[in-house]
Amino acid sequence: MSVAQELEPAKDIIFPPGDIYSDEPPLESDLHLRQIILLLQCLELWWQNRNDFYAAGNLTIYYSQRQLKSEEFRGPDFFVVHGCDRHPRKSWVIWQEDGKYPNIIVELLSSSTKATDKGLKKQIYQDTFRTPEYFWFDPYNLEFAGFHLADGNYQPIEPNSQGWLWSQQLDLYLGVHNNQLRYFTAQGQLLPTPEEFAEQEKQRAEQEKQRAEQEKQRAERLAARLRELNIDPDHL
Repeated sequence: MSVAQELEPAKDIIFPPGDIYSDEPPLESDLHLRQIILLLQCLELWWQNRNDFYAAGNLTIYYSQRQLKSEEFRGPDFFVVHGCDRHPRKSWVIWQEDGKYPNIIVELLSSSTKATDKGLKKQIYQDTFRTPEYFWFDPYNLEFAGFHLADGNYQPIEPNSQGWLWSQQLDLYLGVHNNQLRYFTAQGQLLPTPEEFAEQEKQRAEQEKQRAEQEKQRAERLAARLRELNIDPDHL
């Protein structure tokens, strides 16, 4: 029996209530936590005007009643679902979300999880979830790979010249920048964190203020020159 068949819920199962708390183990390290927060914050800032997606980190995905009794599988480190309401959830419960599975999943590798992430989880995401894109990243040794679903099987995503991998599901590149997994636009622009965005806005405001001051000084110099020529600038 294949993994997909083994994990597929029986037809006579009555699903438990959807209001189920996430049941994830502690994160491996501070680097893992910071990486998840980074992926969440940057995407939510980029899509701040959208309400048709859900993004989460270290959250359980419940897709089978039998899963509640099994320790074989836990939720992804980071995932995004399209075509749903954007509101907080205790967990992602497939039977309460119109059967929607993640469109993209990112797992953060560690010495204790990489075998599962590259093996069992990859097969579940391919055969059961049918998740279109799957990426993994190791925050320590910076191993990075991505796969897209083609003809029912995951195929490697080819990197561009910078080593970034294109995500059709996000319409963005994923790539390593300063030892962290970050997003880039198709034009190569790095998506900012909220702190970086605030700093950019501050610098932009300061530049606008400087330009306005320069224009004011130029106008004052012109007015002074006109007065030297016995021309009243207020009556031009």
